[in-house]
Amino acid sequence: MYLCPSNMEQNAFFSGLKVVEFASVLAGPAVGMFFAELGAEVIKIENATTGGDMTRGWKLPSENPESNHSAYFASVNWGKKHLFLNLNNAEDLAQARALALEADVVLSNFKTSAAKRYGLDADGLHQNNPRLICATIQAFADPDDERPAFDVVLQAEAGFLYMTGEPGRPPVKMPVALIDLLAAHQLKEGILLALLHRERTGEGSVVSASLLESALASLANQATNYLMTGHIPQPMGTRHPNIAPYGDIFTCSDGEPLLLAVGTERQFKNLCSALQSETLSADERFENNSARVRNRDILNTYLADLFVRDTAAAWLNLMNQSGVPAARIRNMQAVFDMPEARAMVLESQTTDGQTAKCLQSVAFKWRP
Repeated sequence: MYLCPSNMEQNAFFSGLKVVEFASVLAGPAVGMFFAELGAEVIKIENATTGGDMTRGWKLPSENPESNHSAYFASVNWGKKHLFLNLNNAEDLAQARALALEADVVLSNFKTSAAKRYGLDADGLHQNNPRLICATIQAFADPDDERPAFDVVLQAEAGFLYMTGEPGRPPVKMPVALIDLLAAHQLKEGILLALLHRERTGEGSVVSASLLESALASLANQATNYLMTGHIPQPMGTRHPNIAPYGDIFTCSDGEPLLLAVGTERQFKNLCSALQSETLSADERFENNSARVRNRDILNTYLADLFVRDTAAAWLNLMNQSGVPAARIRNMQAVFDMPEARAMVLESQTTDGQTAKCLQSVAFKWRP
């Protein structure tokens, strides 16, 4: 069990709200942690027969194999109370149902058949508590589709994996389980609507989000590029199919990479001025974004010859002064050199005396 947070005064916005979480892995627990950060009491029910949430065992080689928690598990389980129950045991199941019926929100990622078998489905719970908000995460749109699926499966099914990586090379998955996190955001929004509805009517609700539909909803311009033009997005690395130079990376004199994200005509003019290149500004092949997208390889050859003349730090300073979006490419150590990142670190103590650290999931700021 995780004990009290040590370095952050908990926001009390949802003080008095009780959330019972039956979810495991990432998507559902991320929703639970969101409410914990905002002051709710979150009780996480874990499977006693398997040692709890499976991510407790998802450890790096450098982690303690004897510990009952992992860094992965810590990423979305801050601020919760943990209870280990065997739902196939009648007494444990009765305790779990009692907790669920006392809650304001129940989170789960049960298969539909399992939820019904345990009496933890929305219909079964609403018979005894019509004010309850039942929120579920599932892999696919059809709740009766019980195919097992982790995040990378949905990255593949929803088209993300096909688009990632470099041209002519195998697909590359996103380095975080982004589909899980997108689904978590969808479910949070649904729960907030359900809470507003209950405030107005006194009625509970059923809220669900699927990984697949959450992924599809996030295809944005890549989907509309296809729907409106028939264009099938191809792997482009960090490059953008609609904008140039955007996501293009150049090596500087010190061997360090610099990324550009030039999104407007003004920014391109500023880039030309910063580079002191009359060739770039006068060349008709680069006169507007459409031309630059068509002639991207030629443009990048010019830019590569210019950026290799000075260090990444010098160029980044000049780009910032010139109003040109640019960035160094930080590893995780460099990320946490930023005071903004350090300010978002949460800590808690585990029952075996270790300090668990993670980042806030609440990144917005709110005031009345």
